[in-house]
Amino acid sequence: MNFGRGPPVVLNVGGTRYSFSREVLKDFPLRRVSRLHGCLSEQDVLEVCDDYDRERNEYFFDRHSEAFGFIMLYVRHGHLRFVPHMCELSFYNELLYWGLEGSHLDYCCQRRLDDRLAESRPYYCPEEPAGDAGGDPRAKGRRAAGGEGGKWLERMRRTFEEPTSSLAAQVLATVSILFVIVSMVVLCASTLPEWRAPENRSVEEQSRIIEAICIGWFTAECIVRFIVSKNKCEFVRRPLNIIDLLAITPYYISVLMTVFTGENSQLQRAGVTLRVLRMMRIFWVIKLARHFIGLQTLGLTLKRCYREMVMLLVFICVAMAIFSALSQLLENGLDLGTKNKDYASIPAACWWVIISMTTVGYGDMCPITVPGRILGGICVVSGIVLLALPITFIYHSFVQCYHELKFRSARAPVP
Repeated sequence: MNFGRGPPVVLNVGGTRYSFSREVLKDFPLRRVSRLHGCLSEQDVLEVCDDYDRERNEYFFDRHSEAFGFIMLYVRHGHLRFVPHMCELSFYNELLYWGLEGSHLDYCCQRRLDDRLAESRPYYCPEEPAGDAGGDPRAKGRRAAGGEGGKWLERMRRTFEEPTSSLAAQVLATVSILFVIVSMVVLCASTLPEWRAPENRSVEEQSRIIEAICIGWFTAECIVRFIVSKNKCEFVRRPLNIIDLLAITPYYISVLMTVFTGENSQLQRAGVTLRVLRMMRIFWVIKLARHFIGLQTLGLTLKRCYREMVMLLVFICVAMAIFSALSQLLENGLDLGTKNKDYASIPAACWWVIISMTTVGYGDMCPITVPGRILGGICVVSGIVLLALPITFIYHSFVQCYHELKFRSARAPVP
């Protein structure tokens, strides 16, 4: 099979050959194949594939040829389904190897995969897609020739980025979690009136010292992780690293503002800014997402389900506009003998609609007319139905994200 023009690059997958131009490889949808375009040496090539024939410019992958054929159909037509008579878990391993995920499957196949993963979860562990040339003696020799410096950096990177990769990584993650917990306790306690009393000035000073120590740890951890990272630009773009930066920066800004303006400055704006910056340190708690798979699952689910979340928001906004206008009309707009001042305007009625649709019902405002109460019942039932419609898709994605992150964590070797 030929794809594109120019000097051909041959992929041999389990005996089946595919011919591409090097320009096609650059933006190829499969991450493992696109990585070949950036390889500068034969050592780099053997880290991606199993063997390489320089004379034929042919890359050999010892993988399931029929599964790759179905994956190529996805590359061409955008639909990915299971190979008939092939184990779903085996096909899932092929997807992970080539850089795809279960979310790329068509919906019917995603449900099959989720059911299969749920059944075999205690026994199933996906194969490690990285380092596929590890069994090749030539590749091992080339990697050994790279020197101890690269190995040391890789060990450091895994220690800081993968909490389950080694005992040292687990200890480091535990210490980091303790610093997060201590910083959160100090931040919450600092808002107590007793801590800010004049007679407890020494306690406040001690809390600032503890806070400075925690910030020092977070800063050092972030700097080390940046130094040992493979791709500095990708490191800066990662959401968790952005959160780390947002959690650390306010402290240094508040310290600088205190130095230049004074903590008891007469400038009210500066005082408000300092309080806002101090409260922004609550972002520290999000650092726990680096060590807890549950928070990572939540973030990945929100990222993948942004369309469903937007759809849910649209449902709520449309219903809120309709029911708030009707409730304002029935409770205050019509001359029915009684006027409910709580529904004096549509924006005021929106608050009642949102707490009714979400079945919270604070009771701070409620309809008093018979038509208004009937409308309130319809509003509550409509809210239950509208909120339930996108939840199925979000739940399905949450389960899938949890399985993927769980299996990625399980693939990390513990020496």
